[in-house]
Amino acid sequence: MSTPDSGAAGMSRPTDEYPRTWVVDGANVIGSRPDGWWRDRPGAAGRLVDAISARITRPGTHPRPSSRPEWPERIVVVLEGAARAGVPEGTVRPGKITPEKVRPADVAPEKGRHVPARADRAAPTIVVVHAPGHGDDAIVAAARDAVAPVVVITSDRQLAGRLRSLGAGVRRSGWLWELLDER
Repeated sequence: MSTPDSGAAGMSRPTDEYPRTWVVDGANVIGSRPDGWWRDRPGAAGRLVDAISARITRPGTHPRPSSRPEWPERIVVVLEGAARAGVPEGTVRPGKITPEKVRPADVAPEKGRHVPARADRAAPTIVVVHAPGHGDDAIVAAARDAVAPVVVITSDRQLAGRLRSLGAGVRRSGWLWELLDER
């Protein structure tokens, strides 16, 4: 079996061992792809959440159909700084949520930061969290408060060390982009 950082092929574990929650370091994932994100951070955040939403709701939603691991129950995307303007905080309903298309009905504000996972859904629940300051502390809090097992997607080595000490698994940003880019 491959290590958590070794790419999407490492996900071929039985469903009962598969993470129930992913926490996405939005700034790190967005910044790992040089597509001009620095010119429009809110737009880049909207495109990331939109890509996750589109990927989990299309036919054949398993990350790797050949090995059939399940998506987690919840995907928590932590946004910081200017990127917070790209997607309102709360639970995202599947579909287009890029900033120019956001409607109040697309995002449901939540009491507190965390919403119970919904077992009756085929697709994961996506929750956007706005970090009040530096995103790392919000990412650690989201991982600590999430339903275990948890995998955090970040390529930040220092943050990864903090997360592993809490018992969270860590996958690199490129791993998520690989899943989102699959056709």
